[in-house]
Amino acid sequence: MAKDIATLGRTREILEKYGFSFKKSLGQNFLIDTNILRRIVDYAELSGETGVMEIGPGIGALTEQLARRAKKVVAFEIDQRLLPILADTLSPYPNVRIIHQDVLKADIRRVMEEEFGGIRDVMVVANLPYYVTTPIIMKLLEDHLPIRGIVVMLQKEVADRIAAQPGTKDYGSLSIAVQYYTTAETVMTVPRTVFIPQPNVDSAVIRLTKRENPAVDVIDESFFFQVVRASFSQRRKTILNNLTNQLPNGKQHKETIEQVLTELQIEPRRRGETLTLEEFAKLSNRLVKEWKEKA
Repeated sequence: MAKDIATLGRTREILEKYGFSFKKSLGQNFLIDTNILRRIVDYAELSGETGVMEIGPGIGALTEQLARRAKKVVAFEIDQRLLPILADTLSPYPNVRIIHQDVLKADIRRVMEEEFGGIRDVMVVANLPYYVTTPIIMKLLEDHLPIRGIVVMLQKEVADRIAAQPGTKDYGSLSIAVQYYTTAETVMTVPRTVFIPQPNVDSAVIRLTKRENPAVDVIDESFFFQVVRASFSQRRKTILNNLTNQLPNGKQHKETIEQVLTELQIEPRRRGETLTLEEFAKLSNRLVKEWKEKA
């Protein structure tokens, strides 16, 4: 078996061989702890029949661990300078394919159809570049891809927000958006000391298991998310205040909003962070009917 990439000595050797310098703008921090990588792969529960999509493979440290356990790994890498390095470090693994593309601009569904033909079990596993964590996760979920779930390392603060429960300071529109599509759990925390260069924050690994159907039934998904975003727009303001000021034509509908809240037994003076997913669904379903009737 090839020598593990994720050791300090081997990583330095690879970086020196190619004269590679880190680009802060791309959020490049390479993991140098093989045990942590193996645990990340464990949480993804891969088999020899699983296809894996990775984002930001770096020099291939996680990719190689995935390749050893999955049927096929397809990794998106935006940094052209890493392509020859990956061709070298991953040469022992014929089941890996690197795509030089920005995942946020990619047609992921088409890539999956082309690369994972005949593979029914697909997971996303990645050490995400911190500067684009949230847009990547939301794209993966909003594209309604045929995946079982997502296991990703990201900054701990974002992991806390994703897994947060109502009534906590971390709970917000991101928590609701992710939990609408998945069940979310933080499975491990990762200290900053196991990366080069060391990031300024600690990291966490979060596991998102895709729900067969969204957590709640909503009549209009985009309006539901509009209501959620409006409710958190100014955290110190009441739900009534935020909805009135942030929803389109909200000021004209203030009485209606107050009436709907009261009928649903949601105290208008509550703050958005105290509402559950179910309460947001009931609220948006009632409000969308009112909006359509008065449009």
